[in-house]
Amino acid sequence: MLTSLLADIQALVECESPSADLSAVARSAAVVARIGTARLGVEPERIVLDGRTHLRWRLGERPRVLLLGHHDTVWPMGSLATRPYSVEGGVLRGPGCFDMKAGLAMAFHAAAGQDGVTLLVTGDEELGSPSSRSLIEDEARVAEAALVLEASADGGALKTERKGVSLYDVRITGRAAHAGLEPERGINATLELAHQALAVHALGAPELGTSVTPTSSRAGTTTNTVPAEGSFAVDVRARTTAEQDRVDAAMRALRPMLAGAAIEVGGGPNRPPLESSAVLLERIRAVAARLGMPAPATAAVGGASDGNFTAGAGTPTLDGLGAVGGGAHADDEHVLIEPLAARTELLRALVADLLTDPIRHLTTTGTGRR
Repeated sequence: MLTSLLADIQALVECESPSADLSAVARSAAVVARIGTARLGVEPERIVLDGRTHLRWRLGERPRVLLLGHHDTVWPMGSLATRPYSVEGGVLRGPGCFDMKAGLAMAFHAAAGQDGVTLLVTGDEELGSPSSRSLIEDEARVAEAALVLEASADGGALKTERKGVSLYDVRITGRAAHAGLEPERGINATLELAHQALAVHALGAPELGTSVTPTSSRAGTTTNTVPAEGSFAVDVRARTTAEQDRVDAAMRALRPMLAGAAIEVGGGPNRPPLESSAVLLERIRAVAARLGMPAPATAAVGGASDGNFTAGAGTPTLDGLGAVGGGAHADDEHVLIEPLAARTELLRALVADLLTDPIRHLTTTGTGRR
């Protein structure tokens, strides 16, 4: 298995797929489709939404287990020239290998020959899944369980908690004036932006795991003009829906500090918090014990994934089932080779277990539909 896994990962990594490049994502989808077809024995359905290519395999007539992943990456075209695919000392490297092309290869091997699996591979996850969110949620609602092939947390831990994400754009309108001749006639958007950035930052509640972070900003046009407009982005991470809602209400209640200034707040909640299914966690631990493997560790993480959507749809979800390694989105992105085969075997056995003994009348940790 390991030899074919590595061959598939190499082919996936060596087809660059930055999310914002529609042509690159389409080329990557063709490679993903070829590899998946070779492993699964059937062609995928190609779903193009807003120019982005997503792939869906249905294995059997009744979808019961959803395997979920994405083939887009954060790496720009040309990254392979400076970060080529390599295998050395038990470590695999290359842009997107950990997040999450190794996970895709694992999914194909785990799903092969299993009747009752839907495998969905999207092409815009790194952008927040703007075109694929509804597709993901629709697939989740008809599945009994969702298994997300995002990379593991440190040491191979499953990601049993992910914070919800909200994204905002705060736009400031002031009034321009000459900064030297009559600055008093202006309404300084930079000053208003500073007031609002401080107010937004104060909405965070670290004791509850809520961070509210002003990020990129811009204001003004020239160095000798009182800025007439500006804007800044805000990244919000929250462990609970209640906290996500509290921050959302506060963001929409922002009011200008300077007379004559105006504020417009765009955006809102992007992904709900993820709390994995306690029942699914018990199942994978039981499967691991039958295989003579150690029980997977668990971790809470701040980053979001499409698993937030499946859990938000009420579907029991386990995330972080993909590769073990590190350096996602960073120069040292890598995958450890030694755990690949065993981790894929565990995933395959979990899928078979769920198909043999379906989940019914569940009580999940977090939002649930059963």
